[in-house]
Amino acid sequence: RQACGDAPPPPAEKASHCSAPEDAVSLAPCLNTDLFPGRLTSRDMSRKRQRLVPDAFGLKRRRERGQAEADPLRGESGSARAAVAELVQLFPRGLFEDTLPPIALRSQVYSLLPDRTVADRQLKELQEQGEIRIIQLGFDLDAHGIIFTEDYRTRVLKACDGRPYAGAVQKFLALVLPACGDLSFQQDQMTQTFGFRDPEITQLVNAGVLTVRDAGSWWLAVPGAGRFIKYFVKGRQAVLGMVRKAKYRELLLSELLGRRAPATVRLGLTYHVHDLIGAQLVDCVSTTSGTLLRLPET
Repeated sequence: RQACGDAPPPPAEKASHCSAPEDAVSLAPCLNTDLFPGRLTSRDMSRKRQRLVPDAFGLKRRRERGQAEADPLRGESGSARAAVAELVQLFPRGLFEDTLPPIALRSQVYSLLPDRTVADRQLKELQEQGEIRIIQLGFDLDAHGIIFTEDYRTRVLKACDGRPYAGAVQKFLALVLPACGDLSFQQDQMTQTFGFRDPEITQLVNAGVLTVRDAGSWWLAVPGAGRFIKYFVKGRQAVLGMVRKAKYRELLLSELLGRRAPATVRLGLTYHVHDLIGAQLVDCVSTTSGTLLRLPET
C-alpha cells in the first residue's frame, strides 16, 4: 500500500499523489489588534481569544471535586479531536434524515483552538492515523469539511446499499480509505496502485464518493453533500447579515444566539457562529456586557 506523505504542499500547487496530502489551508490574518487596547502580540491575541470564545457562548464549566475542568467549548482536552467531537454534536442530523455523516469545518475548529498551527498539526495527525477524513467542500478553496472516518464509512455504505455501484464503493472503502488520507486522487494512483478500472472509477463518481477535480484527478466526496453545502453557504450569509444590519455593524453574541434564526439558517445559529469566528469573518471584542461580534473594517 502507498503511504501518505508528511508535508502538505502549498495551496497553489497541483494535487499530488498519496505521498503529498493536499490539506494545507490558507490562514487568515490575526484578529484586528486595533480593537483591543494597546498593541498585542500574536500570543496575547491567542490567549485573549481562548478566553473570549468559550465565555461568549455562556456554556457551564464542568467541575469535578471542586476542580474546574477544561472549558467545554474548547474541548475537554483542548485538542483538535475533542473540538471536532464537540462540533459534530451541533450538526443537525435530522435535517438530512441521518443520511449524511456529521460534518465539522476546519474554520469551526479554529474557533475552539485559536492557535491554528497547533490545530492544523493535530488535524494532520488525526488524518494520518486514519481517524478523520478531510474533504474539499467546493465553495471555497479553504473550505474543508472534517468527518470521523467511521461515520463516513457507515453513511457511504448505507447510501450505496443495493445500488449498481455498491461493489466499487465497497472496494474503495476497503482498499483506498485505510491506505491513503489525501483530499484527492490521481488516475495512475487509482488504476496502478489500487487496481481500479476506468468503469469502476466512473461508478465511484456516480455514487458521489468521488467528484471530478480535473482531467485524471478526483476529490474525495460525501454522497448527498450538495444539500449541506447549499444550506451552509446560505446560512453563513444570513448570520453575517444579522451582524451587518445591527447598529454600528456589531452585535452581542448572547443577543445573536438569543434571536430567532432566519429561515435560511437551517444548520443552527451556533453552528454558523463557530464558523464566523474561526474564519475571522467577525472580530470578537470583550465588553462589560459580554463578547461583541463586530464586522472587520474593510
